Amino acid sequence: MRRSDAFLATSREDRGEVREDVRLAVRAGLVRQYGSGLYGFAPTGERVRRKVIDVVAAAMDAIGGQRVSLPQLNYRDRWDESGRWGSFEGEMFALENRDGADMCLAPSHEEGVVHLVDGHVRSYDDLPLLLYQVESKHRDDHARNGLLRTKEFTMKDAYSLHATESGLRETYDRVRGAYERIFDALGLDVAICDADNSIMGGSASEEFVAPVHDGSCALVSFTNADCRFGVTDEHPEFGAYRREDGDGIEECPTCGGALAATDGVEVGHVFQLGTRYADAMDLAVDDGDGESQAVEMGSYGIGVTRVLQTLLAQHADADGCRWPVTDAGTVAPYDVAVVPLSYDGDVRAAADRVHDELETAGVDVLLFDDADQTIGERFAESDLLGVPTKVVLGNHYVDTGEVELETRDGDTRYRDLDTAVAELRD
Repeated sequence: MRRSDAFLATSREDRGEVREDVRLAVRAGLVRQYGSGLYGFAPTGERVRRKVIDVVAAAMDAIGGQRVSLPQLNYRDRWDESGRWGSFEGEMFALENRDGADMCLAPSHEEGVVHLVDGHVRSYDDLPLLLYQVESKHRDDHARNGLLRTKEFTMKDAYSLHATESGLRETYDRVRGAYERIFDALGLDVAICDADNSIMGGSASEEFVAPVHDGSCALVSFTNADCRFGVTDEHPEFGAYRREDGDGIEECPTCGGALAATDGVEVGHVFQLGTRYADAMDLAVDDGDGESQAVEMGSYGIGVTRVLQTLLAQHADADGCRWPVTDAGTVAPYDVAVVPLSYDGDVRAAADRVHDELETAGVDVLLFDDADQTIGERFAESDLLGVPTKVVLGNHYVDTGEVELETRDGDTRYRDLDTAVAELRD
């Protein structure tokens, strides 16, 4: 992508946002507010959102998930069957259509999945099933904290169906492990906390909560590759893990490491629903002995738009966005920025070559070809966007023929043009 063709929508204005991570998302041209609780994604933000979705979808596919797309607009009858029509405490968008029928914008899709499989799943041989979607959700929530609490948001929601409780537990553990791999691939630190099932119902649930400076709950946690213990202030035992000075207790009960007290943001949630929906909506299968068996269900969510803002909360610095680079890659809008000292002559030809060869190889590359920008402005915009690697064609290139490969963190190495392109292409 050439800077002269891109709609980057970067800005020096904060547009009145209170939270630092939301101000950054606006200044970097990721999102634009459309009113209380409503945000639109500009091309740069949509690139990040799509990359987060790709990571999530790949992990779900890898454990046997099958992707579906269910209608956001639902009739009331299925929600009356489940008993949840009035359970969302005013957060459900409900309406009456032109024929006088009650409808809603579905805040979750347990009812929708039951409707999808009803009549098709008849025997225990048809199970287990793991179905997921990545779609918009709508909740008439009190909008706050930017993308963390909005009225419309992107969510990956998955649902598993089983003939036995042991089968549910097995898939629950498999999805739980996939979530850990997802957040590792994204470079997002998370703790796993016991949680309340609330209006979802069922027997057990856990939250994946990211430690941040300014979040939506209080969190005490220890997070590394071997231990993700955490407890939030929504848990009855929270006080046992937090000292009067506000810090965590000395030792993690799981690994013995020192606990840290921070704020937290819930980015994922997994539920063992049991037969709560099957009992209410009469979803059963033949158990093989001629008896009818209620279907066991699980429900699993990841807030995609929440993940985007939480990555900023954990990793951004004074210069702008910083998107982690992991073994799985990066969700940065561009992998490489080509930054010429001046876009003319031999430097222009070299910059065009780097851009064209990387783009052909499938690398997301941004070429700063806008003549109205100074070299300083190009560097600043690249850092604001959080591009992990810059290819700098400056005085060093003019003198030696070597480009500078500079990371977002400021580490620099020098390569001739062919080697640089080969390294970045791989």
